[in-house]
Amino acid sequence: MSEKEIKEANANSIIRNHMIWSMGAGFIPVPIADFFAVTAIQLDMIRQLSRMYDVDFKETSGKAIITSLSGASVARMGSRAIKFIPGIGSILGGVTLAILSGASTYALGEVFKSHFESGGTFLDFDVSRLKRMYDEKFEKGKEVAEELKKQQETQKEKVKVAESDIVVKLNELAGLRDRGILSEEEFQQLKKKLIEG
Repeated sequence: MSEKEIKEANANSIIRNHMIWSMGAGFIPVPIADFFAVTAIQLDMIRQLSRMYDVDFKETSGKAIITSLSGASVARMGSRAIKFIPGIGSILGGVTLAILSGASTYALGEVFKSHFESGGTFLDFDVSRLKRMYDEKFEKGKEVAEELKKQQETQKEKVKVAESDIVVKLNELAGLRDRGILSEEEFQQLKKKLIEG
């Protein structure tokens, strides 16, 4: 891999990790808290991308750019409106906001990655020119966030299945021990082996 490919892979990893964290912050049931949490996560992502591309990080500029690019996005408006629907607001709002928060983080990450790759800095960041790119990446980010959400759900399901398999096998081993087929020492060894691996 070339240095450029390694840098791009690292940037993609930074964006993906921050997307996941943003999606988690989207489940915070307090409308204003989720907004600040997602913004803090996005700012940290920009800080890490800046460091990777050797760009002098400017926190104030970073906050201003985040606000300019995503200030009118559905993610921010949706957090306040949906979460106040009685009964379903926190559940439906959380799921929806999680996807929108992830999409916004993805879009910001892609915009900054592209800008920094081309040699840009905070001083020459043209919000009006990069807003269109943000909007396009936001739409793609919704798909990426949905896919991440599905992967996480699949992983949770696999863990549940594995855990239930272990419980079944432990019960079988306990039955063998109770019937005198296994000694207590053999049972403990097999139990340890089953749990560890």
